[in-house]
Amino acid sequence: MSAVHADDNAVEAPAAAPRPLRILLITSDKYPPFRPAARVLFGEELGRRGHSVDWLIQAERESDYHGDTDFGSGRAWVARTDDGTSRLRRLHKYWLDLRNDLRLFRLLRTGRYDIVQVKDKYLAALLAIIAVRRAGVRLCYWLAYPHAEASLFEASEGIARYPALYRIRGLFCHFVLYRVILRCVDHAFVQSEQMRRDIAAHGIAPALMTPVPGSLALAEIPYQAAADAAATREDAVDHAADEPAAAPRRIVYLGTLIRTRRLDFLVRVHARVRRRYPAARLVFIGRGEMPEDMALLLEEARRWGIEHALEFTGQLPMSQAWEHVRRAEIGVSPYFPTPILNSTSPTKLIEYMAMAKPVVGNDHPEQSLVIEQAGAGYCTPWDEDAFAAAICRLLDDPAAAAAMGRRGRAWVAQHRTNSVMATLIEQRYCALPARPQPAGATR
Repeated sequence: MSAVHADDNAVEAPAAAPRPLRILLITSDKYPPFRPAARVLFGEELGRRGHSVDWLIQAERESDYHGDTDFGSGRAWVARTDDGTSRLRRLHKYWLDLRNDLRLFRLLRTGRYDIVQVKDKYLAALLAIIAVRRAGVRLCYWLAYPHAEASLFEASEGIARYPALYRIRGLFCHFVLYRVILRCVDHAFVQSEQMRRDIAAHGIAPALMTPVPGSLALAEIPYQAAADAAATREDAVDHAADEPAAAPRRIVYLGTLIRTRRLDFLVRVHARVRRRYPAARLVFIGRGEMPEDMALLLEEARRWGIEHALEFTGQLPMSQAWEHVRRAEIGVSPYFPTPILNSTSPTKLIEYMAMAKPVVGNDHPEQSLVIEQAGAGYCTPWDEDAFAAAICRLLDDPAAAAAMGRRGRAWVAQHRTNSVMATLIEQRYCALPARPQPAGATR
């Protein structure tokens, strides 16, 4: 466990785009999108720079809007969905989505697009490879998560609901991604530097990939409220110096509860923290994909006799989630050390830091680098005693913890805003060479 120091390197000023770009985005996100990569980077930031983005996307629920509508800086063609859970109803849902994606052939015939951007969709990417060659349009792919490896891992570990189906899906996605999609696109955006290294091991040139790690909009973060709450807690601890361990302490985890995260580790960590801070409370903000995800954590909490010291909020609107983070002393970011999770970019870590919260995380390629550069907390091995000791060390010294929180906030402002990431994407788009135009085509 080591404290770390801030990085003072400044981000260079963005280069202006030579002309507005016209982008067609085909995304696995649902309408209306909520993930920052879709909602903010494509829905807001690129539009502010004068670019237009049209969307092929599916509604989240049957009751949600479907059809075509103005959205962001362009238009969205929103497919209907099917809320049913049977296999037949799920196939119907996928068919509705695929039918909407087939619009790309008609849209590209209009000649109004410069770039097709496919995000986390495999069949749509195969269709786009055919469509862009006919239209002479550049094609980019965005991989936010190693879906193929995750499906194969869940099947092999026995945690998939349909192991055989997951194995088939994993093998299909693995072949299509590494043998076809990434060898046919003009450029690929990946989630982290580690993901770029992992993909390069399959024979894809690193220069053809750009890492776009997690980012956020600082203007949307209720930072001042968080800073005021932190100052109040420091005062409270100072006035209760004779009995600091008895003062209430809140530790927050923000993110998914799926079993592949192995968050029972965090329950055992909290049991150790409570030996020193018996009033400490661990708050889980998020949900799993199946009831078994939550059951695992509750069973582990009962085994250690600390179920009363845990709080599960479920999925919350971001404004409510921020309130829980605001009230917490520490944000924790445990990542089970597997090749799948090692390639991710921990957005929760950036969110804690933007709220000026000191952080504790375990060794992870990007997480370790961020904590080291920012000086925002402690990074430990995947070890329950070491992780708990890091939490207690922050609780022992509120002034030092507050200073780490402020350094984290400053680092995020410099390196991980949506504006910085949108500039990176824009520059990559503008650097793409033009595709040769098909015979007889006009642009």
